[in-house]
Amino acid sequence: MKRLAAALVSIVALGAAPFAAQGKATKSLEIYVIDAEGGKAVLYISPTGQTLLIDTGNPGGRDTDRLMAAIADAGVTKIDYLISTHYHSDHVGGLEPLSKRIPIEHFLDHGPTVEGPVTALREQVAGFQAMYAELSKGKRTVVKPGDRVPITGLDVRVVTSAGAVLKTPLTGGGKPNPACAKYTPPTEPAANWSTPDDDQSVGTVITYGQFRAIDLGDLLWDRAVQLMCPNNMVGTIDLYVMTGHGTDITSASALTDGIGARVAVMQNGTRKGGQVAAMQTLRLAPGFEDLWQLHWSYNAALEGNSPGLLIANIDEAATIADVLTAPPRRGGRGPGNAAAAHTPAYWIKVSARPDGTFTVSNSRNGFSKTYTQRSAR
Repeated sequence: MKRLAAALVSIVALGAAPFAAQGKATKSLEIYVIDAEGGKAVLYISPTGQTLLIDTGNPGGRDTDRLMAAIADAGVTKIDYLISTHYHSDHVGGLEPLSKRIPIEHFLDHGPTVEGPVTALREQVAGFQAMYAELSKGKRTVVKPGDRVPITGLDVRVVTSAGAVLKTPLTGGGKPNPACAKYTPPTEPAANWSTPDDDQSVGTVITYGQFRAIDLGDLLWDRAVQLMCPNNMVGTIDLYVMTGHGTDITSASALTDGIGARVAVMQNGTRKGGQVAAMQTLRLAPGFEDLWQLHWSYNAALEGNSPGLLIANIDEAATIADVLTAPPRRGGRGPGNAAAAHTPAYWIKVSARPDGTFTVSNSRNGFSKTYTQRSAR
């Protein structure tokens, strides 16, 4: 126990000293990956000042406060476009309280729910569909693969929606994906592993000059493989906003190998997501460099987590040691059980230039790393 605590102190200490960024563009695409503790909320600010928010985190207002903190830091006064990837509580739960604190101009989604009132399943956020219909009236667009979100200076393209995937490749896409030949899908259908709306997720590719990011919400492995096999429809990616909080069900080597991302940001919680197989699959992808995490993951334990420099939120070393060494018990707080909300909550920020160079920063410790332009695509 003492040796484990000492090792954890060393790991956390790596993230304690701030490092200066290698450079900052005067006109950049700014991306705030906000801590929703296993939920999702990502804010994009274009060089022209327009805003795109993808998802709003959990119900209850906690994540809304965290969103508003990032919005204030960015100097944002309205949300031009809000994409709700799908209707699960950790993705849309914060929408109603957020709408009371900042104007939202346009609402984008995959269309009718496949859960809640349409099937025998209950809505994860009670009354959400009725509230959303009223809130978005006259300002709502149901998107399909191939659609563009009209943000000046960016090319924001929908690549998945309502269970459909892109059929006409993006620039740089459409080539055969060698990773498909070696990919072995799980024997059990993805639909058996999760709730139906995950595979309805609105997925987007966001391009600023030579910089490209992909965000697929909670898209399961089956739809991801359809997007990538036999041809990679999206091409090469720089930043991968890791699908499904880093869960195995959303992980497929055909995707991670195919897009060849240099960097990923994982929106995990301490006990949600951050699963070993998903993280290992990502790290084995050709050209992959760094995985940045919103939380130190108890699921990944000592061997699977990134260095502390790249993790936005980390429990005290003694707390981690206690959880990892405690035997699981019913009603206890061993791995897999919910923890109290993390305070303060730190975000990870990405600043991207049109030449393809981008800097990722950890607001907890001030550490930044710049990834220079790729020599060739």
